[in-house]
Amino acid sequence: MRTWQRVLSTAVVIVAAGAAAASAQDVRRDRQDLQQDNRDIRQDRRDLRRDNRDIRQDRRDIGRDRRDLRRDVRDARNDARDLQGDRAKLQQDLKAGNMDAVKADRADIQKDRRDLRSDRRDIRSDRRDFAEDQRDLRRDVAERNADRHDLRRDRQDRRADRRQLHRDKAQQQAEK
Repeated sequence: MRTWQRVLSTAVVIVAAGAAAASAQDVRRDRQDLQQDNRDIRQDRRDLRRDNRDIRQDRRDIGRDRRDLRRDVRDARNDARDLQGDRAKLQQDLKAGNMDAVKADRADIQKDRRDLRSDRRDIRSDRRDFAEDQRDLRRDVAERNADRHDLRRDRQDRRADRRQLHRDKAQQQAEK
């Protein structure tokens, strides 16, 4: 054998050994990528479960806020009716000249005004709570949609990494 043929055959052996080592590294790297993809998918599923739980809670909160708002509006209407009735009664007692009843009617009017102001404050507070819970719901739905998108992307990555792992294993087997 000539010198250049020996050099060429040695080079071919070195290249083949290097390719086998590179192929083993490719397989190892592909397995690590696959493991990372599985971890990402598990995390995305946990995030989705948390988001779904948050959305359920937000919907319950919105229902409670609606109930509170309806109750406070009903109370305010009743207080307004009571106030009108007390004013009419005051007018009647003034016409009749019954000063003790006038004094009691004025006290009733003051009480009804306080109740009405309190109910109106409650209504404003309930409306703020309702709006805040709706914002929370929209934010949680957007997070859930983003997490679904992440999960879909991670599953696609896992499929691609599996295909690559199978290709590298087949290449490694072919080189042996």
